Amino acid sequence: MKDFAHSGAATADAITTDATATGSGAPRGPRRRAPRRTAVVSAVVAAGLLLAACGGDDGDDMAGMDHGKKDSASASAAPGGGDNPAPGAFNDTDVMFAQMMIPHHQQALEMSALAEGRAKDADVIRLAKEIAAAQDPEITTMRAWLKAWGKPESATDHGSHGSGGGAAMDGMMTEEQMAALKAAKGTDFDREFARLMIEHHKGAITMAEEERTKGRNATAKKLAAEVVRTQQAEVDTFTAILKRL
Repeated sequence: MKDFAHSGAATADAITTDATATGSGAPRGPRRRAPRRTAVVSAVVAAGLLLAACGGDDGDDMAGMDHGKKDSASASAAPGGGDNPAPGAFNDTDVMFAQMMIPHHQQALEMSALAEGRAKDADVIRLAKEIAAAQDPEITTMRAWLKAWGKPESATDHGSHGSGGGAAMDGMMTEEQMAALKAAKGTDFDREFARLMIEHHKGAITMAEEERTKGRNATAKKLAAEVVRTQQAEVDTFTAILKRL
């Protein structure tokens, strides 16, 4: 564009020179034509300057457009979930929820397995089967989360029902309580099973509520909400069973 402007200026100079030379040879004709030639010169120079200015603006606009494209590409380049069963951000509460709920669910499976051959009440037998069917797959799910997050399945400071008679997690049964449940039969088993499972479920609900409040991972919080919903319903059912036994 700069070359074009110089070219326009050169053309203007040539026209001006030609006009001067012609004026010296024929006084009357050139004097009448000089204003038109001057207008042409001005138009050519103005056009050259305008094109040069437009060329500079276009360069700036294109640079801005390129910058915008780069920003858009960067903003949309978010990492995908891939095969991660719990994609997205997670925090210590999410990890703790999975690490504690796994052994908590495992004890519920042990308790439910005792119902076979011991339970008498049809509702107790049904609930024991439903608990096993729901919680066994959840254990597999939470193990997959921890693996994807690069975290161990258990934390060293978490207790279990086999820790010298103490229960570190909410609702966990002691060894003595598990032994008493195993020794019970018929209606005695039904009552003890319902009573212990109510406490066990309440512990799970407490942990799940904490996950819903303090957790960050959407998948973990969704499971926590499901734990609260299903286990609260089972607590209500077991409470009704106790009233009629």
